[in-house]
Amino acid sequence: MEITKPNLKKVIKAIKEGKVIICPTDTVYGLICDAGNKEAVARLYKIKKRPKNKLIPIFVSDIKMAKKLAEINPRQEKFLKRVWPGPVTAVFHYKKPGIRIPNYKFVLDLVKHTGPLAETSANISGQPASTKIKEVIKQFEGKRHQPDLAVDAGNLKKAKPSKVIDLTIWPPKILRY
Repeated sequence: MEITKPNLKKVIKAIKEGKVIICPTDTVYGLICDAGNKEAVARLYKIKKRPKNKLIPIFVSDIKMAKKLAEINPRQEKFLKRVWPGPVTAVFHYKKPGIRIPNYKFVLDLVKHTGPLAETSANISGQPASTKIKEVIKQFEGKRHQPDLAVDAGNLKKAKPSKVIDLTIWPPKILRY
């Protein structure tokens, strides 16, 4: 696994090449890849050892991009404008992944250049998510399936993974706090 400082051009190129990347976010370090690249998404599942029945959320850059992935009614849009960008993943349909606009410039710039990104916390399923880059890299050392690139932005401020909100019902229900 290659380690780099935040370098937008390098990460955009890697994503377009179908690579899986450890990337800082507004919550914890995440694993990201091109959401439209089935092979990259399949590798992300293998790297994380995530069960196939657990969907992987999607980063988008704005509500317009979110509307290309989900039907968003005016009530939902009004709610989202209050919580996005930020640490809230919104679920619109039970069999589709959640969508989130992160409040992190580097990731927003990536999404603007690459389109939607599949994203999940950068840890092996069942292990804790982390804001510390060395802890994240250590989880994947020596594993058969590893990320291709790690973006080292140093240790992030202490945070939890995003809240997951079910917008298929009203009022919305918190699925993960």
